Parts: sequence; C-alpha cells; structure tokens
Amino acid sequence: MIILNSFTVRTAKEILRDPLSLLFGIGFPVILLILLTAIGKNVPNPLFELEKLTPGIAVFGLSFMSLFSAQLIAKDRSSSLLARLFTTPMTSVRFITGYTLPLLPMALMQSIVCYVTAVLLGMKITISILPALLLTIPAAIIFIGIGLLCGSLFSEKTVTGICGALLTNLSAWLSGTWFDLDLVGGIFKNIARVLPFASSVDIGKAALSGTYSAIFPPIWLVLGYGTAIALLAIIIFKGKMKLH
Repeated sequence: MIILNSFTVRTAKEILRDPLSLLFGIGFPVILLILLTAIGKNVPNPLFELEKLTPGIAVFGLSFMSLFSAQLIAKDRSSSLLARLFTTPMTSVRFITGYTLPLLPMALMQSIVCYVTAVLLGMKITISILPALLLTIPAAIIFIGIGLLCGSLFSEKTVTGICGALLTNLSAWLSGTWFDLDLVGGIFKNIARVLPFASSVDIGKAALSGTYSAIFPPIWLVLGYGTAIALLAIIIFKGKMKLH
C-alpha cells in the first residue's frame, strides 16, 4: 500500500510537470463550448442549447485523458523506471490503479470547468448539475483505461496518433455531440450505439435534465465498457511485467 501511494504521488507529479498539456486538455473543450454556443445563437437549433451541448462537450473533453494516460505509461515503459519497479511487490492491479487515481480528479476538474463555463454562458443553475458531473466518472474511466491499454502496447510516438488524433475524432463523431445520430441512421447509428461514447452523452443529458430514469440502461453499457477495458489493461500490463 505504501508503494502504491508513493507511485500515485509520483504519477501526479509527472502530470503536473506538463502544465501546457493540462491547460490544453481543459481549455480546448471550453473554447469549443463557447464557439458552438455562439453558432447556436445565429443558427437556432435544439442541439446547440447549453443543456444538451454541455454534457457532450464534457464527454468529448475526457478523450484527452486517454492521451495523458497513454503517454505516461508509454514514457515509463521506454525508461528504466518500470524495470526497477517490477522488482517491487507491486502487482499489475496496483500499477494500473496508481496511474488511474491521479487522472480521475483531473478528469472531474475538466468537467467542472465545462459546466461552470456553461453557467457563465447562460445555462440555468440546478441541483441536477451535480449528478451530471458525477456521472462523467464512468466515462472518464473508459478513456483513461483506453489510454493505459494503448500505452501498455505501443510506443509514446504511436499512442500520440492513436489516442490523440484517432480517438478524439472517433469520440467526437460517434458521441452525437455535434449532430443527432437519428438523422444519420443506418450502420453509422448502430455502430455509435454499440460503443460507449453516445451512451455517456445520453447519461449526462438525462442527469442534467433531471430525467434520472433515462440514465438506465445506458449506464450499464458504459460501466460494462469501463470494467472490461480496465481488466484488459491490467491483463496486458501483467503480460508486459512477465517479459521483464
């Protein structure tokens, strides 16, 4: 436990050593929210209403957590740090936990900044904002888990492309943040509904509107993905440990 705590603190320090990436990860979704709100004022569309737009932007912003977590673990793999840590009693579960714990507060802070910005732009303050924020955590676990999984498999340069350009675009287009998935329909809609991104946005919208019954069943899909990805990351990382 002491080793885990030390590793968690060390991981947090590594994150804080790159303030520009932190500012970009938190600031870019806010800029998008401001721009899309401005567009919505000139082109009236229910999709651009803050109550519907904010949960989607919050989920999209979490995609940057994948890049952070992937770069962390890939960088450690390329150095001698992990090789030394593999000689300690730490298990793969504790390693993955040590990488995840510092990123969760960062993910929550990112969502808080999105919702605060929405309030400043005119969104009504309601008690429903709190559960909407808390329900971004399962989505955050998915994105962090994807990053840890990719970071365990690929180099730092490769994960930048996968978790940077590819994943952010996939989460943007398949989440239903920018357009109604029903308008597209067909295979595209079916794929989007199988993946957890659109369900994560639906959960946020349901919570923010106070329609808590609509959180189910999407929450089960999101929790299932989060659990499966976390377990897969642990298994892959354990395999990497055995190679050293």
